[in-house]
Amino acid sequence: MQQLPITDVRHILEKKFAKNKVTILVGETGSGKSTQVPQFIKDMGYGKERIAITQPRRVAAINLAKRVAEETNSKLGLAVGYSVRFQNMSGPNTRIKFLTDGMLLRELLLKPSLDQYSTVILDEAHERTVTTDLLMGFLKDLVAKRSNLRLIVMSATLDADRFSRFFDGAEVLYVQGRRFPVQRYYLSRPVEDVVDACVRTAIQIHVGEPTGDILAFLAGQEDIDKAKDLLDGLSGGFQKGVPELVALPLYAALPPQQQMRVFEKLPNSQRKIILATNIAETSLTVSGVRYVIDGGTHKVKVWRHDLGLDSLLTMPISKSNAAQRMGRAGREAAGKVYRLYTEPDYETLRGQSEPEIERCDVAFPILTLKSAGVIDIIGWNWLERPNKGAIMSALTQLYVLKALDDDGAITDFGLKMALLPLSPRFSAVLLRSQERGVESPVLDIVSCLSIENLVMNPHPDKRDEVNEKRLPFVAASGGMGDLITLRSYLLHFRSLETAEEKRDWCKEVHINYRAISNVEDVRKQLERYLKSNANGTTNNESKLTNSEINESIIKCFLSGFAANTALMIPGKQYSTTAGGQTINIHPSSSMFGKKAPAIMYTEFIYTTKAYARNVSPIELEWLQKIAPHYLGRMFGGSEE
Repeated sequence: MQQLPITDVRHILEKKFAKNKVTILVGETGSGKSTQVPQFIKDMGYGKERIAITQPRRVAAINLAKRVAEETNSKLGLAVGYSVRFQNMSGPNTRIKFLTDGMLLRELLLKPSLDQYSTVILDEAHERTVTTDLLMGFLKDLVAKRSNLRLIVMSATLDADRFSRFFDGAEVLYVQGRRFPVQRYYLSRPVEDVVDACVRTAIQIHVGEPTGDILAFLAGQEDIDKAKDLLDGLSGGFQKGVPELVALPLYAALPPQQQMRVFEKLPNSQRKIILATNIAETSLTVSGVRYVIDGGTHKVKVWRHDLGLDSLLTMPISKSNAAQRMGRAGREAAGKVYRLYTEPDYETLRGQSEPEIERCDVAFPILTLKSAGVIDIIGWNWLERPNKGAIMSALTQLYVLKALDDDGAITDFGLKMALLPLSPRFSAVLLRSQERGVESPVLDIVSCLSIENLVMNPHPDKRDEVNEKRLPFVAASGGMGDLITLRSYLLHFRSLETAEEKRDWCKEVHINYRAISNVEDVRKQLERYLKSNANGTTNNESKLTNSEINESIIKCFLSGFAANTALMIPGKQYSTTAGGQTINIHPSSSMFGKKAPAIMYTEFIYTTKAYARNVSPIELEWLQKIAPHYLGRMFGGSEE
C-alpha cells in the first residue's frame, strides 16, 4: 500500500468507521482517500465487506479501480471492479466496486434495499451533482432502515457542515493532503482569446521549463479541439533537443479508450500536454503533471424554468475550482500553476460553485423519485430543495411527456424512461421511435446531438463557400430541417471508405472530424441500453418511404420536445408556445431565412438575442395530435 498521508491516521479512521453509521470525511487533494478508504474498510471486515464507492465521472471510476486492483494485487473485475454506463467489470466475488453515481442510483432503483453492499462511500460529494444529491437523500432513509449499512461521505473541500447537519449531526473527520509547493502566476491584464493564451503559455513552459507534463483546463470540447489543432501544428517546429509535445484531449464525450490515453507513459523524447475540461479537477491523478494552465472558465447548464429553456453557458469558475486545479500540479512534486486571469479577477470569484440542483432542469431527479415511489416531492429528503417553480415546471414537463398521469402518478412509459441514461425528453423520443418503427434513424440523430460541436460555424469569409457544399445534404432532408440534415451528414460520413476521405470531406463542410468519429461509439452504447430496457423493438422502417420516415422522425422528436415549439409571427420571428417568448432561428440553421408556420427546436441559446438551434418545421396538426393535453386549449383535438 502506498505511503499516503491518510495511512498515518488509518487506525483512528478505522475506529471511527466502526463506531459511526454515517461519517463525513474531508480529505485534501493528495491525501489518498479515494484509493485507501475502501481498502481500510475491506480489511476491517476481514475481506467480507462489500463496498460501493461512487465517482461523479466514469473515467475516474475506471482509473481508481485499476489503481486499487494493482495495490491489492488483484485482477481487475474480481475482488476489485467497476461499473460505469455501458461497461461492467465486476462480479459476484467483487468486494470493492467503483461506480459512477448514476450507476449506483440505477442499482438503488432496481433494488431499493441495496443489501448487496455493507458500506457505501460517496466520493467527491463537494461537486454536488444532481445524482449525488439524490443518492444522499435515498441513503439517509436507507441508513435509518438498515442496521448493517455504513455510509461514508467524502469531500475534498470544507463544505462538510452542511453534510453533517443533513445526516443529523454526523461526525466530521479531517485528513491533510500531501501537497508540494505550487507557485502561482497571474496575467497582468485580461486576454480576449483564452485558447490562444493557453497555447502560448504551453509553448513557454515546454521550451523554458525542465521535465514534467502539462495539464491545461479549458471550458469545453470546442476550445480543446482548437487548442489541440494549434499545438499539433507546432509540435514539429521546436529546436533540437526540445522534446516533441503531444497534445491529448480529455472531455466527457470522448470514447473511453481515448480518455484513458492520458494515463499512458510517454518516452523521454516526448512531453504530454493534457487539454481537459473540469473532468480532471478531482479524483484523477495523472502521473507526471508538474504544470497546470487554468483557463478560468467552465461550461455550465442553466435551466430557466419560467421559460422552459436550457442554456449551456461559459462561466467563471469558483475559488474552490481554482484550488482543485492548482492542486493537480502539486501531487507528486513541486509545481507551477499559470492562471489565465488577473489576481483581482480571482478575488471576485465566488467561494464555491453553485450546486447543480439549483440551476438545472429537475425533471430527471423528479422522474427518478417518482419511479422510486416517492409521493411527496417537495417534502422529500433534499440536501438542497429546488424552488417550487422549478418543481412545478418539471412536473408539467413530465406530464407532457406522458411519464405522469392526470393524478401525478408515474406511468409504465415513465418507468421505462427512468431507466434510460438520457434526459427525460430524449428518453421519450427514443421510446416513441420504437413504436413508430424508426428507431435506427432516431438513434443516429440522438447520438449526434449527444456530441458537442459536431457541425462547426465557418469563418465569415468562408461561410458562403461552406454553405454551398452543405446544400446537397440540406436538400436530402426534403426541407425537414436540421435534425434530418444532421443524419444526412452522418450517412455520407459512413459511406466514405478511408480515414483520409472522411477527414477531407469534414474539412470541406466544416464538420468536426473527431466529434463525428465518436458518434458511432455513443450510438452503440445507446442501442444496447434501449434494447435492454425496452422489451424488444418494432421495426417497420423498410415499409416507409423516405418522406414518411422523415416525418415519423420529426413526430418522435415532437413527442419529446412539444414544449420547444414556436409559431411564426411577423418579421421572420417566432413566438414560443410555452411562455410567448420571441425567438429567432439561429443563422447556422438550415432553416435560417425560411418560413414555416411552426417550428420545433432542441436547443435554445442566448447571445445578443434568443435563438433556436436544431430547428425543424412542423405542422400544427401534428402538434394538435401529439400533445393535445398540453396545447389543447390553443388548438383542441384528439390524441394520435
